[in-house]
Amino acid sequence: MRQELLSLPKGLAEEVSKNLVMVARLIDEDPEQAYAYSRIALRLASRVAAVREAAGFAAYATQKYSEALAEFRAAKRMTGSVELWPVMADCERGLGRPERALAMAGEPEVQKLDKAGQVEMRLVAAGARRDQGQLEAAIVTLQSPELASSSVQPWTARLRYAYADALLAAGREDEAREWFGKTLEADKDGATDASDRLAELDGVEFVDAAIDTADDIVDDVDDEDDEDAAEVAAAERASDVAEYYDEDDDEYEPLEQSEADVDVTDEIVVEDDEDEDDERDAGRDKA
Repeated sequence: MRQELLSLPKGLAEEVSKNLVMVARLIDEDPEQAYAYSRIALRLASRVAAVREAAGFAAYATQKYSEALAEFRAAKRMTGSVELWPVMADCERGLGRPERALAMAGEPEVQKLDKAGQVEMRLVAAGARRDQGQLEAAIVTLQSPELASSSVQPWTARLRYAYADALLAAGREDEAREWFGKTLEADKDGATDASDRLAELDGVEFVDAAIDTADDIVDDVDDEDDEDAAEVAAAERASDVAEYYDEDDDEYEPLEQSEADVDVTDEIVVEDDEDEDDERDAGRDKA
C-alpha cells in the first residue's frame, strides 16, 4: 500500500492514508463510519488499487454487495492478483446468485490461491450449496485434508465451525456436538460462538447476573420512589386539611384523612370561634 501511495503527491498521499487508517480501525466496530471514510479516500485516489480494495471491504461490511464486487473487480484488474477471488464469490452469494459463486469455485483462479485462500473458497462454496438447500453437498464440500488435520491454523476454527453448523442443519446432532467441541479447541481467540452452540445442544441456559443485579437495583429504586411519593402525598393532604379548611365555607369538603395522616393532623388544634365568644362575654359579666 505504501508503495502505491508514493505515486500520489505528498499532501494527497497523507490525506488518503489517514482515511484508509480510519477504515481499517472502524470496519469491525462501526462499518458504516468506515464506509464513509472509504468513500472519501475513493474520491481522492480512485486509481490506487489499495484504495479500491479498502472501499470494497467497507462496502462488503455494510452488505453493499454490488458495490463491493465492483470495487474488488477494479482492484483485481489493477493488480492482476487473484487474492480477492473468494470474497468476490461471496459477494455473488450476497446478491442472491449462489450458482455464480459455485461457478467461480471451479475456475482456474482457485488453483492460484494460497492455502488460506483455498480454504476460504471452500467455505464460500459450501455456503452457496446451503443457499441452494443442498445440505449434504455442503457437508461434503467442507470435508478436506484441512478439516481432518489436527494442526491448528488461522482458518481451522472457522472451517470446523462451518462443518459443525452444516451437520446440525442436516439433523446430525451428535456429530455437530463433536465438531463444535473441536472448534472450541481451536478457537483460542473466541472468534466463533462455539461454546454457546454447545451449551444450546446440551440444554444449558446462562443467566446474566449483571442484568439480574441491575433489575434488583431498579426495583429497589422504584420502591423507594413509591414510598417517597406516598409520604409527599400524605403531607400535602395534611397541609390541605390544616391550612385551608374553613368550616364556614359550605362548598368546601375537607379531604378524608387516611391512617397515614392521623399523626400529622392530630397535632393541629383548630379552636371553635363560638367558644371564644362565650369566654369573652363571661369576662364582661364579671367586670
